[in-house]
Amino acid sequence: MADIRLDVLSPFLRALLVIDGTVTKFLEAYTLEPIDVHRLHQTTASLTEADPWLDAPAGASMVHRFTVLVGRESDRLYAWAESRIILERLSRSMRAGLDVEREGLGKILLDSAAETRREGLWYGLETRHDLPPEVARRCDGRFVTRAYRVIANGLPLMTITERFPAGL
Repeated sequence: MADIRLDVLSPFLRALLVIDGTVTKFLEAYTLEPIDVHRLHQTTASLTEADPWLDAPAGASMVHRFTVLVGRESDRLYAWAESRIILERLSRSMRAGLDVEREGLGKILLDSAAETRREGLWYGLETRHDLPPEVARRCDGRFVTRAYRVIANGLPLMTITERFPAGL
């Protein structure tokens, strides 16, 4: 991972790094293409150690989720996301939304009507070689990446790391 200067990025990638709304809706408006959310993997486990970004102790129940955002018509990869979610802090409707395979976290949060805010943690350049097949066949592993957390009622609900192909 490496830091990056915003002025070397396209306006499109700069917007993706700082947007404080649903990335899927932004992508649909910008590309004029429906964007599909594909859940690649989702597991529930206990934290093996305390997580300071989630303000959660070891043993807290966590959902680890990987998704991709893909253009329905172009089959283009727009984002690959990893989320770590503290299960006990979610409302019943948010928990139910996690079980819907093609539901993005932004929509789940909007549909829950929870008052949330996002707090940026990091952004920069990243090269990954451990790509799932759904990602590897659509990009070269170079990403403009951002990490942030979603907070509700004064507590972090989740951390999200979104990776946008550097060639977007």
